[in-house]
Amino acid sequence: MGTSQRFGSTAVEAAEAVLVEQYPHLVRLAYLTLPDGLGRHARVLRAHRAVQRGLPRARAGDELGRPGGAPDGSGAPPGPGGPLGEVRARVLRAALAPGGRPGTVLARWGRPPSPPFVWGLRLWPPAGGVDETARLLGGVPAAVRAAFVLHRLDGLAEAETVRVLAAAGVADPARSVRLALALPVGETLLRSTEFDACVVNTRPTDLLRRRRRVRVGWAAAAVLALVAGVAVADGAPPGPDVRPAAGAVAAGALDPDRLVRIPAAAWSDTARVDFTAWPARGARAGDRALLARALGAWASSSARVQVTAAPGTPTDPPGRPPQLLYAGDVEGRAVVLLLDADRVVRYGEAAGGPRERALDFARTDEAGVTTAGALAVSRAGGRVRYLLAPWIATAATLDLLRPADAGRPLAVAADGVTAAAAVPGASGPCAGWPVLALTSSTRIVEKHSFVLADLGALSPVHLTYTPLPDGPNAVPARQPREATGPAARAAWAPLACGLRELRGGAVRAVNVWDFAASELPEGGGRAVWSCTRASGWAGPGDVFVRLRPPAGPAQDVARARSTAACGRFGQHLLVGTRWRTAAGHWYELAAGSREVASITATGAVRAEATGRSLTAPAGPEGAPVTLTARLASGAVITALDGAGGGRD
Repeated sequence: MGTSQRFGSTAVEAAEAVLVEQYPHLVRLAYLTLPDGLGRHARVLRAHRAVQRGLPRARAGDELGRPGGAPDGSGAPPGPGGPLGEVRARVLRAALAPGGRPGTVLARWGRPPSPPFVWGLRLWPPAGGVDETARLLGGVPAAVRAAFVLHRLDGLAEAETVRVLAAAGVADPARSVRLALALPVGETLLRSTEFDACVVNTRPTDLLRRRRRVRVGWAAAAVLALVAGVAVADGAPPGPDVRPAAGAVAAGALDPDRLVRIPAAAWSDTARVDFTAWPARGARAGDRALLARALGAWASSSARVQVTAAPGTPTDPPGRPPQLLYAGDVEGRAVVLLLDADRVVRYGEAAGGPRERALDFARTDEAGVTTAGALAVSRAGGRVRYLLAPWIATAATLDLLRPADAGRPLAVAADGVTAAAAVPGASGPCAGWPVLALTSSTRIVEKHSFVLADLGALSPVHLTYTPLPDGPNAVPARQPREATGPAARAAWAPLACGLRELRGGAVRAVNVWDFAASELPEGGGRAVWSCTRASGWAGPGDVFVRLRPPAGPAQDVARARSTAACGRFGQHLLVGTRWRTAAGHWYELAAGSREVASITATGAVRAEATGRSLTAPAGPEGAPVTLTARLASGAVITALDGAGGGRD
């Protein structure tokens, strides 16, 4: 055990009292620190387990807060601040390393332990509280999230927060605190009664299973025996759906008659305008045999059904009857679209029967008027047909590469399926980038036009634009606008082909943020710095920053993956790049977002500038340059990690 210690019984009793008193705050700390890739159910259970295991073990003669190793045997120093500090440090260690300490069996296997098991219930925080904040903080490093909770929610001083993070094993606690200070979050909302990590919603998953598990078990055994007998007699393998998930069967989720069907006019009289408001449409919405095959394929594990899922999308069978969105024949295939909580499922088969069967899964977390505006119902010959939301009044296609393109109307059938529309090519020359331009009905909201782009997934991607903070189209608080106006179309045109890099990802929306403009040296004209953020359904996003000169192609500046940068919780940005003038001279350029007050360069380039941009003669090629910026609030930020093409 090395330097690890246990604690005296008196100290453990004190720690127990603190843990009970501070339990909701400790669960909040664990929940927001745990990996954001976990599902809500697993994250809730792991947060409670981390806190409940935060009680130190007892050994006579030891006291909390004494020098020495951590009580869990990690070798980390004990937490500061008496019993509460110790408990906080233990909870943080568990949340920061859910896969176990280095050297443990689970850590060597590279996977976290399974969450505690709760029979028959699914748990998740209510909307608008800690779960909403966890989603918005997606992409922020775990240590920064922990610092955010400790300092801005629990009220610890900066120095105390640094000490707690150090005791929990964070490599650079001071940097984590600095980054947490730069997160623009309103504490008034987070400290409301709604923001309670111990308040959870529950839903039963297997009520009927407990009543009928014996009957289902005997029935399944009889079916398997019969199938085995037929297989032996005929020498043929069993059919594709003879082993559906018992839980789904027991819950009745595979019964076509129990599918949820929303009335056709419900969408025009609801406060929740998303996929849950879609009615059941399509000529085969009443085809019980087709619906049964779709549900059976979903619940089976047959290799005869091709399954494709967007990253982070579960493919397990439904725990309750899903909602029917569409069933019909499109492009020679029978298609069924189903909604199950935060995911959409598309089943397809040959129109003449159960051949060439396929399932596609996509996430739909927090979808709204725009992101629930359309689904790809079929693909054939490089073209796609969409099923539009019932609130869409008009549809058109336009070329994103051509800002002046007025678009072409797209025909829509009575069941909401569009005519075949062109989609961008996955490879080859990028001569055009067709997108879908939609306008909503005034029956639900004020007339609203927006743009969706097809990236090969079931759900198209919502495109938006944020103009310069000090230009004629400036908006307060960096609010994205729809990519429909002239300025948005002009900003998207040189960047559209870059969307090809996002194919195959679980992307919800892509925003182009023009965060700064600066004059290029030697009379090169005015260039615009833009950050393109691809936000995933789970929260984290990928960003790439480019510099757009007044003429010529845009220059890559920086890239970063799974980050909060350029999003709601990453509004402070600093980047830099090398720039070559027409005369062949090299300069170091840097620019910052709205709150940047000054920029400093050190290393191969030593320069300082007041304001949001810096220009200085460049140093030797390849020599490191460090950029920092001071915000109007006094906080200091560093340049976005990830080198772009400008430094190659």
